[in-house]
Amino acid sequence: MEIKKGKIEDVKAIMNIIKDAIIDMESGGIYQWDDIYPKEEVITNDINSENLYIYIDECVIKGFVVLNECQDKAYESINWKYNNGKHLVIHRLCISPKYKGQGIATTLIRYVEKLGQENKYESIRLDAFSKNSRACKLYEKNGYKVKGVVNFRKGDFFCFEKAL
Repeated sequence: MEIKKGKIEDVKAIMNIIKDAIIDMESGGIYQWDDIYPKEEVITNDINSENLYIYIDECVIKGFVVLNECQDKAYESINWKYNNGKHLVIHRLCISPKYKGQGIATTLIRYVEKLGQENKYESIRLDAFSKNSRACKLYEKNGYKVKGVVNFRKGDFFCFEKAL
């Protein structure tokens, strides 16, 4: 198992994970992602910006996460606890449904936290779809606290924060 930056040749595999994840989420009544978001163009951009990390095991990409400092404008309305330093933001954490329940998401979160500490970030921030209870529980279990709610195209998203 290794976690490393994604490359352009990984886009097809990542898009297949997203397609499978959409089917899996919708089967559970979660309508978070669709044919509008996240598109291949978004993933290609993430890779070209060197912000996308893949979890690869036995030569198979099993999940990915996007990390940068970009905070949506809606985040300005949130009463964040940590405001002095820089903040690492998690976007698009996704595990192939074929491999869910194996701790891959938690492994990626731990990796993000280690990277954040090494690069002197004050906190990690993210938003998670309020109706995606599996994702929300994952972040809560890993010590992330809800600091507020923002509204995007698909509805309400909880904003989470964790100090490093």
